[in-house]
Amino acid sequence: MAAAVERKEYPISMRLPEADVAMIDRAASLRGRSRTDFVRDAAVRAAEDVLMDNRLVRMSPDGFAEFMEILSAPAAPVPDMVELAKRPAPWEAGYTTKR
Repeated sequence: MAAAVERKEYPISMRLPEADVAMIDRAASLRGRSRTDFVRDAAVRAAEDVLMDNRLVRMSPDGFAEFMEILSAPAAPVPDMVELAKRPAPWEAGYTTKR
């Protein structure tokens, strides 16, 4: 008798309007991917986002107090960000590209 083979992949079937399939195919083509690869990657990324947004973070009371203390402390300026904020915007007079 043949040994049972563990299944590694599972099919997912869905019905989509023609316009959705056309858009997916166009986007997949622009990325050089197949429709299956494109949809699988998009679905996995969306699932990861949902799971990360709902992740429970546990910490001790002391750890939480330290976390809150750090969040409550005044922010330290970041020199590059300060310099960037002082530069004129592209639509303002005096704007030059930084090289």
